[in-house]
Amino acid sequence: MSTKIVAHFIAGYPDAAGSLEVARGLAAGGAAFLEMQIPFSDPSADGPAIENSCRMALKNGYTPDQALDLLKTLTSELDIPVFLMSYGNIVFSRGMERFVTQAMKAGAAGLIIPDLVYGRDEGLYALGEKYDIPVIPVITPSIRKERLKEILSLKQEWIYTALRSGITGSYTNLDKNNLSLLDSLRESDSKIMAGFGIKTAEQVRALVPHCDAVVAGSVFVNAVSEAYEKGESLRKGAEDKIRELLC
Repeated sequence: MSTKIVAHFIAGYPDAAGSLEVARGLAAGGAAFLEMQIPFSDPSADGPAIENSCRMALKNGYTPDQALDLLKTLTSELDIPVFLMSYGNIVFSRGMERFVTQAMKAGAAGLIIPDLVYGRDEGLYALGEKYDIPVIPVITPSIRKERLKEILSLKQEWIYTALRSGITGSYTNLDKNNLSLLDSLRESDSKIMAGFGIKTAEQVRALVPHCDAVVAGSVFVNAVSEAYEKGESLRKGAEDKIRELLC
């Protein structure tokens, strides 16, 4: 069974040119997918590493328009899908339909907007269907059975399973609770990506039999930060870290 990683990175971090090099490094290192986050000032699910990198990108004046331009560059240059991750405030500020159409035209493989949950999504899922761009629901192991049934009935291409509640970054223990949820989802019509606190190759290996792709984020942001602080190649820092997780 092949190991597929969804590698999360922050557009504009540590700067515009640097984030392009990070994405290239993640792809060269073996990422099966990229998840590009538009930096946002008040994230609801991001831990310190991602929050601080978003803050730095915003301090440098990085904008959603630049992020969408980066997305277009990546989808034309790389041969792997790129998911676009953001928060509702950014979507609202641009106009819901405008945001969805811009993401579609830039080549996004899907949208991950964790605070716009199905049923309270202000029309996001309908727009995704209208413009043929998948919207990816985010669920946790604490999800109610009735709610899970509702999400599964959407038959979205992907479901993102956060392996625990809370914020990203902290190490996540893999146990019967979260792994059994993943196993039950494998019987659905959707492909399953799973992540939150994935830091080691051991965790990746443990998850591979239970999902279609493993999501990792803070571990890459930390690697990029370390390379940046040392004045080393951002591309190599990202590439080396994903190769380490794929071992």
